[in-house]
Amino acid sequence: MTNDETRKKSEFRRSNGRSVVGPIFIASDFGTSFVIRHSASVIPSSSHLQMIAAPKIEAVTFDVGGTLLQPWPSVGGVYAEVAAQHGVKNLSPEKLNKEFATAWRARKNFQHSQEDWARLVDQTFAGLCESRPSRTFFPAIYQRFAELGAWRMYEDVLPALDALASKDVPLAVISNWDARLRPLLQQFHLDRYFEIIVVSCEVGFAKPSPVIFEHAAKKLGIAPEHIVHVGDSAEEDVAGAKAAGLGALLLNRDQKGSESEQISSLRQLEALPFPD
Repeated sequence: MTNDETRKKSEFRRSNGRSVVGPIFIASDFGTSFVIRHSASVIPSSSHLQMIAAPKIEAVTFDVGGTLLQPWPSVGGVYAEVAAQHGVKNLSPEKLNKEFATAWRARKNFQHSQEDWARLVDQTFAGLCESRPSRTFFPAIYQRFAELGAWRMYEDVLPALDALASKDVPLAVISNWDARLRPLLQQFHLDRYFEIIVVSCEVGFAKPSPVIFEHAAKKLGIAPEHIVHVGDSAEEDVAGAKAAGLGALLLNRDQKGSESEQISSLRQLEALPFPD
């Protein structure tokens, strides 16, 4: 079966007698892990995941940022490029990466609104330019991250999604994001893989709140204990999912060993104990 055939199968498949009519997205955030590129690793033996993922898994949900997509070449790289186009030249991407990471860790009550992003960008550029970006080039930065060119898909994403789709496993996305997520996933042709889309800005609750996970489980029509969520944040993805009764796997593409409830590649999801 070709990749295109698999993707088409995933678009029209039926799971548990339900007709699939649209994608499931639960939007993820722009975490500091976005600043660093990760590399995919090999698929481990199935016994490791079978031990940590019982009972049988009927659906898999995904975070987006740091799990499916990463900023390219980095958040700081995009910021520096856009700033230069508006006359603020010679800014260090590495410096902007550092300032962004600091501002991101210090954020409070961040709802992923355009206003929230404007404040965060202002904090990142504080002391680096005369006028605040929110009064100058922030709209260009905001638009840039809505475009395909500011992102890269991790190498393990399509092989993993194709493999799960070929098994008729219902897939979804759970992530803290804004209105730019759906069009972005469509640009990557990823939307076709998912049955529902749950975006934090639309639901009104962001990870790690269990509400967003419960909302996704209800939309899927699958009991939480039969769903596994995969993401790169221990707090937002793993703790949040577990609080809602879902199984959870922490994606750490930099890990060298094989730790319980962690994976280093999305390809490892193929070893989960799905129903026959």
